[in-house]
Amino acid sequence: MKVITTELAGVLLLEPKVFGDVRGFFLETWQAARYAEAGLPERFVQDNQSRSRRGVLRGLHYQLIQPQGKLVWVTRGTVFDVAVDIRQGSPQFGRWYGCVLDDIDHRQLYIPPGFAHGFCVLSDEADFFYKCTDYYHPQSERGIAWNDPAIGIDWPLQEVSLSGKDQQNQQLAAQRSEDLPVYEG
Repeated sequence: MKVITTELAGVLLLEPKVFGDVRGFFLETWQAARYAEAGLPERFVQDNQSRSRRGVLRGLHYQLIQPQGKLVWVTRGTVFDVAVDIRQGSPQFGRWYGCVLDDIDHRQLYIPPGFAHGFCVLSDEADFFYKCTDYYHPQSERGIAWNDPAIGIDWPLQEVSLSGKDQQNQQLAAQRSEDLPVYEG
């Protein structure tokens, strides 16, 4: 497995070894010891999967209580995936990293706790899988506006389909300080 550090400390792009031939392919999507060597937590407690159609944008989401680190990848289709550092006091506050994840390269992205996360679907449909370091806590779920000009994410799509909840997300500057995680250096 190849581990690629990104411009955001703690956000890692992972390229697993894929073994393929005319019959198809095989890869390990998770192996605790190997991923721990790469700097990922050894404990994930919840797996999630979503299916979305072209143009769907999910995010930018985070949890204030029980913040989740996420290891994400696409099992079918193509998405543009984004992590945003929203930790108060972080030297990277408001900066983002984005990459394409698909079912061809099988790359994975690790987003640590304290970051907002979102993705938009570029293929006709996409199956998106993620492992979480903590449980879903709906009472502390928060969101940042996907098109916040202060963050300036360069989404590959301008026309997107949002959930009603995501349509209500405010810009990062409008968030109350008690609704943002704190950088612990």
